[in-house]
Amino acid sequence: MNKKKLIIAGAIGAVLSVAAAGGAAWAHHAFAAEFDGKAPVLLRGKVTRVEWINPHAWVHMNVVDSTGKSTAWMVEGGTPNTLMRSGITKASLPAGTEIIVRGYQSKDKLCKPACKANGRDVTFPDGKKLFMGSSGTGAPQDGADPTEKK
Repeated sequence: MNKKKLIIAGAIGAVLSVAAAGGAAWAHHAFAAEFDGKAPVLLRGKVTRVEWINPHAWVHMNVVDSTGKSTAWMVEGGTPNTLMRSGITKASLPAGTEIIVRGYQSKDKLCKPACKANGRDVTFPDGKKLFMGSSGTGAPQDGADPTEKK
């Protein structure tokens, strides 16, 4: 088999491996692929549900602006393991909990079916603030990640 055929066969094998694994690798991305580091958001609202899934957990929240308009947001966090290590668990984000999330909006800004953001940190009703991102994704280094090198 020549070199070109081996490369194609290897690529097909990789695609089949990902498909067999449920496609999880397709969902993972660098920060810059989906989010805009120049579009920071500050979201205040109530948790509607949490998807505790790999490769990124998602916190769904309902944000009401100053005019009373309600908007659904999906906030991407780190992996469930990353969140647990920073102190965020399934039990700490039950539906109805009012939280404040600081992060960055998605590049598309279409808000369909919901607005999307990458969360940097979350502040709980008691004032406790925890990092909810994932290090090394290419997100702007803004001091929110306690493991960031300065």
